[in-house]
Amino acid sequence: MSAAPAVPVAEPGLRARQKRARQQALVDAAHLLVARDGLDAVTVEAICEQAGVSTRTFFNYFATKDDAVLGHMPLPMGTAASEQFVAGGPTGHLAQDLELLLAQFFDEPPMGRDRMELALALARQEPRLLTKHLAWMERHRGELVDVISRRLGPDAPYRAETVAGVVMCLMHATFTRWDAADGQGSGREHLAAAMAELRSIVTD
Repeated sequence: MSAAPAVPVAEPGLRARQKRARQQALVDAAHLLVARDGLDAVTVEAICEQAGVSTRTFFNYFATKDDAVLGHMPLPMGTAASEQFVAGGPTGHLAQDLELLLAQFFDEPPMGRDRMELALALARQEPRLLTKHLAWMERHRGELVDVISRRLGPDAPYRAETVAGVVMCLMHATFTRWDAADGQGSGREHLAAAMAELRSIVTD
């Protein structure tokens, strides 16, 4: 299969950019307060005061303070990279393209790379945060299945749910490897190591 050309995706409008700015302000406030005072001492009200928004606004974006600390935003399934994946690219080989799609997530996460790395650093101090992050990824399995289904089409030799399960395993392994390395290295590097390990297991 030949590689597909890049698929352009429209830039978000003003309203979407303002929404993203409020989300990021809440994440930044949560990070600042938790790093200073500890997770248990921080309240939603304190995060809102630091960010300059109301508690009602907070709950428009996050269900709990833990979600704000982790920066739990929607997965970027409408990016140019995901649309290129659906179209059969960038290499035309499913495993390689899945790795590249995940690498893009680690390189350009929804909340920004610096925020993601800080969130993981805080999660290493508060184990319940890492557990909650993995649970959040699992809740997005359906969106991932949809993207993979569009790529595979109706006559694929394997099920999209199976492929999505492998992807979730890779993401889990990447985050746990990153955590075990105390945040050293990049997500892309740990993803590549996890992928190489998975290939060795499958071919053993």
